[in-house]
Amino acid sequence: MTPTPFGSRLRAAMDAHGPFCPGIDPHRELVESWGLTYDLAGVERFAMTCVEAFGGHVAAVKPQSAFFEAFGSRGVAVLERVLAGLRDAGTLSVLDAKRGDIGTTMAGYASAYLSDESPMRADALTVSPYLGYGSLRPAVEVARSTGRGLFVLALTSNPEGPAVQHATREGHSVAATILRGVADDNADALATGTLGSVGVVVGATVGPALAELGIDLAATAAPVLAPGLGAQGGTPEGLRQVFGTAVGQVLGNSSREVLGEGPDVAALRASARRAADQLAAVSETTAP
Repeated sequence: MTPTPFGSRLRAAMDAHGPFCPGIDPHRELVESWGLTYDLAGVERFAMTCVEAFGGHVAAVKPQSAFFEAFGSRGVAVLERVLAGLRDAGTLSVLDAKRGDIGTTMAGYASAYLSDESPMRADALTVSPYLGYGSLRPAVEVARSTGRGLFVLALTSNPEGPAVQHATREGHSVAATILRGVADDNADALATGTLGSVGVVVGATVGPALAELGIDLAATAAPVLAPGLGAQGGTPEGLRQVFGTAVGQVLGNSSREVLGEGPDVAALRASARRAADQLAAVSETTAP
C-alpha cells in the first residue's frame, strides 16, 4: 500500500489545526524556568509535558534533537518516547537534527530518522544541503518511499547565514540553487497544485532576502518551516511581507515564547492555539 505523502498529511494538519509548529527545546534555561532540575528526569518531565499539551492540538511539533543528545543514550531514549507520544496523539513530528553528509553516511541518517523500522523515526527531518543538494538524495528517496518529509535549510536568519546562502556562482545564489533542487523533487506536487514533501527552512526574520535573491517559493510547492516567531522578532503579520504569495505554504515555528507558558498544560496549549489562530489569519486559502 502506497503511503500518503508527507506534504498531503501536512496540508491536512495545517488546515485542521492552523499552520503552527511549536518546538520542544529542553535547554537548561527553559527547564529550570519550569522549576525543574536540569537533569535527565527534568528534561523528560519537560518534554512529555509538551507532548501532553500539544499532541492532537497542533499541526506539527518540532523536537530539537541536540537537547536530548546532550544526555547521551538515555537522552536519545527520551527523544524516542517523545516521538512515539506524538505518533500516538496523531500529531506530525518534525525532528530538528539538521543532518547532512554523503553516500552511505547520509543513507544511514535517512534510515535512522525516516525508515519505518527505526524507533527514532519522525514524520519529517531537517537536513543540511551544504555538501551539495545532490548529497541529500538518499534521504529524499527514503522519505518518498515511506511517506515522510524533509525540510532543507535554505535561508536561515542567523547572522552568519548570508555569507554562504547569498553567495553566488554563475549568477545564481546558493539558496536559489537549493530551491531549484527542491522544486525538481516537488515537480509532481507542483503539477497537481498540492503541497510537496520536500520542504525548506526559511527564517521568519529574513526580511526582503527572498525577493532580493529572485526566489519564488510558490514555484517550488515546498512547505516552508519558518522559525523565528516570537522571541526572535518574527510576527504573524510580518510573514506576508517576507513570503508574499507563498505565505499559505508556511508552517510557523516558535519555541521560547510558547514554552515560557509552562509547566501548566492548559497554558501551553492555549498559547499554541493563539499562535495557530494568528498564523491562520494571514495564510492564503488558495495555497497548495
